[in-house]
Amino acid sequence: MVTAAAENPSLRRTVEKVRSLMQHPPSYGAMDHNGSGDTCPTCRGTGRIPRGQEDQLVAVIACNDKRLKPSRTKLYVCISTAICLLISCLVLFFLFPRSVTLTPVSLLSTTIFFTPKTVEMGITNVFNISNGNYVPVHIVQLNIKGLIQDTIVGNTTLKNVSLINSQSQKSYKVQTNLSIKDPGLNTYCKTSFRIHTIFVILQMTLNISYLSHMEQLSLETFEYVDCGTNSTVPHPISYDNVIK
Repeated sequence: MVTAAAENPSLRRTVEKVRSLMQHPPSYGAMDHNGSGDTCPTCRGTGRIPRGQEDQLVAVIACNDKRLKPSRTKLYVCISTAICLLISCLVLFFLFPRSVTLTPVSLLSTTIFFTPKTVEMGITNVFNISNGNYVPVHIVQLNIKGLIQDTIVGNTTLKNVSLINSQSQKSYKVQTNLSIKDPGLNTYCKTSFRIHTIFVILQMTLNISYLSHMEQLSLETFEYVDCGTNSTVPHPISYDNVIK
C-alpha cells in the first residue's frame, strides 16, 4: 500500500488526507477542514454516526443546505392567512345576532260569559314570531296582560312555547282570559244595545334564548272588542311599537 501510494501522487494525497483527519478531526459545523470550533458531538469527528442510534442523535445540516430554505414560503403563508380570514368571516356572518320580531296578526274570536258581578271574556289572537338568525331560537316564556282603562283585567303566561328554526316564522294562537269587574262596564256590556265595543290593550313580553344568551321582546297592541256577544269573525289588530 505504501509503495503504491509512493508511485501514485493522487493516492498518496488521499492517504495523507485520511491520516490528517484521524489526527485532527474537522470542526463542528465547518464546511471545510480549516474551520475552527469543537468536534462534532454526533459523529465524534469521523463523519459517521454509530449504527442503531439514528433516532437518538442529531444530524448536522450545513447552513447553505437547500432544505433550510423551502420554496414558496410566502405563498403558503399568504394562502393560510387568507383561509383563516375567510373562515373567521363566515363564522361571524352566520353567528352574528339578528333580530327576532313579534308581530300581531288578527283577533280570531271572542267568547263572552256573564256572571252576576262580572263579564268573563276569552280573546283568541294570532301572533307571528320571526327568526332572522341562522340558528334556532327557543321561546322560553310568553306573557300577555290585558288592560281596560289602565286596569289589568287578565294575565296569561305560557312557558317553553316552542322552538323556531333558523330563518323561519311561526304563527301562534294565544287565548287571553279577561275578567271585567267594573260595575259601569258590566252594565254597559249587559245592556240590550246592539254593539258593546270596548277598547282592550294587550301588553306582551317574550323571552327568547339563542346563542347562549337571553333576550326580551316587548309588544303593545290594542283592539276593539264587542263585550256583549260572542264573535267569531276574524279581523286585524294593530300594534303601537316593538321594543327589543
